[in-house]
Amino acid sequence: MESAKALRFERPSFLTRLKGMLGVDFYRLFHTPLFYIFLGIAAIIPALVTMGAGSGANAGMFSTAWQIIAADSPLYVVHDMGEYANMDMVFIFGGIMVSIFIGHDYTSGYVKQLFTTHAKKEDYMISKTALSAFSMACMCGTYFVGGTIAGAAGGLSFAVNAGSLICAILGKLIMCLGWASLYTFINIVFRRKFGISIALCFVLGTGIPVIGAAAVVGNSPALNIFLYGSSVYACLSANFLSVLVCLACSAAWTAIYNVLGAVVLYHRDVY
Repeated sequence: MESAKALRFERPSFLTRLKGMLGVDFYRLFHTPLFYIFLGIAAIIPALVTMGAGSGANAGMFSTAWQIIAADSPLYVVHDMGEYANMDMVFIFGGIMVSIFIGHDYTSGYVKQLFTTHAKKEDYMISKTALSAFSMACMCGTYFVGGTIAGAAGGLSFAVNAGSLICAILGKLIMCLGWASLYTFINIVFRRKFGISIALCFVLGTGIPVIGAAAVVGNSPALNIFLYGSSVYACLSANFLSVLVCLACSAAWTAIYNVLGAVVLYHRDVY
């Protein structure tokens, strides 16, 4: 009786378990060169986009520097891939990085060791989602710096509605959490098929499913919210309501995909 009580009291709490797992994950993140490579890639992308927009058929694609950060208005369906040339591209590279990190967990044997001593699969999902969201948010930060420098170097105007710009950036940062949960779930499902998880993250990040679905059932804001997590509302015409929509969608995605990921881990061989 006493021993049972002792075991119950010695069992680590959810916060203690999560703190320990987050500590390990973030230590590995900050000591992994790949993280800094992707931050550099995110910073360089705006310069490449700006150079491509200043020549040929793309000449004049940007009229202000902030269009490198966000679209002027919600793009429910991308008619021209040039319209997608903004901070949303970070979500593509963020998905690839998530795939590499989780893939390494399985190939290195870290997951086997973890679940031998740590039975809470939902803690793994939460920790990886938080890690991935943080990584993508950092990439958004370096993209913003790179985009500002690229806009200035390209002689673009910096005229903007400051409130809308702030709401656009907040919306994109908030959606990092939703996209991270989706990418984490995809990589849990296809943990043994690294190529498939990378391809899926890339395809979803580009918004191709939205374009395809809209071609079949017609364009609709509701369709975009369902498939793209309201990311399109983080634009240069955004307002506080847009931020709330992004927050609601990101929270819903996070809850749904974390629960589904934990269910998969509990009911399938994780090794």
